[in-house]
Amino acid sequence: MENLLKVAMAQMAPVWLDKQGTIEKIKSTIQEAASNGTELLIFGEAFLPGYPFWLAYTEGAAWDLKVNKELHAHYTRNSIQIEAGELDSICQLAKENSMAIYLGMMERAKDRGGHSLYCSLVYINANGVIKSVHRKLQPTYDERLTWAPGDGNGLQVHPLKQFTVGGLNCWENWMPLPRTALYGQGENLHVAVWPGGLHNTKDITRFIARESRSFVISVSALMRTSDFPKDTPHLDKILEKAPSILANGGSAIAGPDGEWIVEPVVDKEGLIYETLDFNRVYEERQNFDPVGHYSRPDVTKLKVNRERQSTVQFKD
Repeated sequence: MENLLKVAMAQMAPVWLDKQGTIEKIKSTIQEAASNGTELLIFGEAFLPGYPFWLAYTEGAAWDLKVNKELHAHYTRNSIQIEAGELDSICQLAKENSMAIYLGMMERAKDRGGHSLYCSLVYINANGVIKSVHRKLQPTYDERLTWAPGDGNGLQVHPLKQFTVGGLNCWENWMPLPRTALYGQGENLHVAVWPGGLHNTKDITRFIARESRSFVISVSALMRTSDFPKDTPHLDKILEKAPSILANGGSAIAGPDGEWIVEPVVDKEGLIYETLDFNRVYEERQNFDPVGHYSRPDVTKLKVNRERQSTVQFKD
C-alpha cells in the first residue's frame, strides 16, 4: 500500500575512523534490513566513518598540537569523496533492494578543494541514485575544530511512496529556518540524525513532530570505549579521559501529533523497525499546517539560497 512505509533505524557503532570497515558494516546492515522488507533505512550523523569524539578528550582546542593534527589527518583519509565513487557499492545495494537510504557521513568535498571535511547527510533513492548531499550548515561547538560549515544546496526533499522526506544533521534540527525550508517544500517525514545520545532526542523529536505535524525519525549511533579499534592513532590518549559510554543511542519516532510511536531506545545495538501510515499526516494537518492554512506569507516569508558554494568559478 502506497500510504504505508516500513522504516528501519540503524542504531549502531561504526568501525570507528575506518572507512572500509564501516562501509562493509553498512552493506551488511542494508542486506539485513532488506530481508525484513525495509523501504527506508537511516544511519546516524557522521556514521561513515564516525564522530570526532577525540576532540573533547585530547585538548582539541590546543593550537598546533601534534595529536590533533595526526588524528585529523587520519580522519580525512577515512572520509568519503563521493565524486571518486566511494559510495557506489552502497548505491548498488540500495538499487538491488529497492531501498531508500539516509546516510550520515564525512565528506571530503572535491568542489571545495578536497582537503576540508563536511558533515553531510546523503539521500540515496530506491533506484540507487544520490539525490541530495546536505552539508551541515553550522557545526556545533568543538565540531568546528574539524568540520567546515556547509551551504543550503542540500535543503531538499524527496518523494517516497506517498511521503515527502527531508533531513537535517544533529543540532541544526534546532534551527527554525532550515526546518521551515523543508516544511515549505512539503516535507511530512522528517529525518533527524545524531551521533548518539538520549539527551539529544528525548525532547526535540516530539517538538518537531508537533510543530510540523509530520512524522519525525531521530536516528542515533552508539559509541562505547569498547568500540574504538585498537589501531586508532593515539588511542591511549583518548582513553585517558573518555567515559565508557560516549553515545547511548536514543533513536525514536514521533507521530504527527507529537506523541511517541517508538520511544527512545537506549544502549541497544541493531535495527529498529516501524511501519508508518501516511494518513496520519492528513489527520493532524486538519487543524494546523505551518506552511499552509496556518501561515501568513504576506507577513513573514523565508528566502533560501540553495546554490552550492565554491571558492572559485571558472570560465574556460
